Amino acid sequence: MLSSVLYALLTACCIQNEQAPMSSSLRSILAEPGCVVAPGIYDMISTHLAISAKARILYMTGYGTVASHLGIPDAGLASFRDMVDRVAVMGRAAREAGIPLVADGDTGYGGLLNVDMTVKEYERAGASAIQLEDQVFPKKCGHTPNRPVVPKQEMADKIRVAVEARQSDDFLIIARTDARSDQGLEEALDRMAAYDAAGADILFVESPESEDELRLIGERFPHKPLVANMVEGGRTPVLDARRLGELGFSLAIFPAIGFLSTAKALERAYGDLVATGASAGKDDLYSFEEFNRMIGFERVWEFDKRHARD
Repeated sequence: MLSSVLYALLTACCIQNEQAPMSSSLRSILAEPGCVVAPGIYDMISTHLAISAKARILYMTGYGTVASHLGIPDAGLASFRDMVDRVAVMGRAAREAGIPLVADGDTGYGGLLNVDMTVKEYERAGASAIQLEDQVFPKKCGHTPNRPVVPKQEMADKIRVAVEARQSDDFLIIARTDARSDQGLEEALDRMAAYDAAGADILFVESPESEDELRLIGERFPHKPLVANMVEGGRTPVLDARRLGELGFSLAIFPAIGFLSTAKALERAYGDLVATGASAGKDDLYSFEEFNRMIGFERVWEFDKRHARD
């Protein structure tokens, strides 16, 4: 039986698969009061569902994308090409729907020349922003242990190169630091100040460990959009967008809710199928008819009708 969590999510998201109206740019959305939620997407089904839910911003999660595409941990094992190809597919759908896509660019996949190429390719692929982090390569998921960081100046240089490499000022550079877990909040804040000075458009302190720490981050950088990473089961308390907005955050990414809900649902559905030999609980499944609409079969059928031979 599908989990009630995913069933509710799918029901809410996809009763209709209308394209979202053309939205404002990412920069203008983040300039609005309060905090905007960005669901984590990791493949094209999750992308379509998030678009149908009328999300205003999409977040391509590195963890989920690597797990979905390659079935391996988010530990620096996926290549630049693996990721930019995924950006291109999801970016096309986001662009057609008029929704900005924020894409995880890990460490930039190498040195300064790699960062230059990564920014150019992510922008060309249809992302509206790239997230770059200051971990030592190979990087690890931000809510797992043992994440050493590069020297502050090395990352500041990457941010400067990223800003220089973009073709449009509407393509935003997100600077993330992972220093909090091993070096403490003050070091993380100091790094954020350096990356801010280097030209980052959006600042992201990964894995603060209390609401007080979130408040301090918001107080230190009131002049720039801030990212809060809400990972269910992670190191940071999961708050709603209203509270995060009060604390000074502009963007709340929920990278894991999609793949965690899907994994739970599939575990139950496949387990029931293998145990019983039948697709028990079919009333809880997402409608096959609605899924056909969501994935775009209606256009295929209409195309076939227009070009059918008598």
